[in-house]
Formats: sequence, structure tokens, C-alpha cells
Amino acid sequence: MTRHIIDHAAPQAEGSRTQQFLDIDRKDGVHPAVETLAQRPAERGAAKVREFLRIDREDAKAEG
Repeated sequence: MTRHIIDHAAPQAEGSRTQQFLDIDRKDGVHPAVETLAQRPAERGAAKVREFLRIDREDAKAEG
């Protein structure tokens, strides 16, 4: 008796079409949108931290 499809450890994607697709996809490299997002400067502003602290202080006053 064969095992149920769910009982297999991992699906095997070893077909020749799959391999060709993966080879082409790897050769294309990273999508330009991903590169653009990676180069954007990180937001380092303290405004969010100040707002969270203000909210936390107001909550502490309401509880205390």
C-alpha cells in the first residue's frame, strides 16, 4: 500500500521544467524593486518613540 500524499516529508519538485524555471529565475537576479527598497534609508526619527512614551505615561497616570 502506498503512503498518503500528506504522509510524505516534503514535495519533490525535481522535474526538468521546474529545474529550468529555477535556473532562469536564479540567473535573472534580484528584482529592481527589491534593490530600490534595500537602498532606502532607514527611518531613524525619534518621533515614534516619543509618541509611544507619551501614550505609556498617560496610561500609567490613568492606572495610578
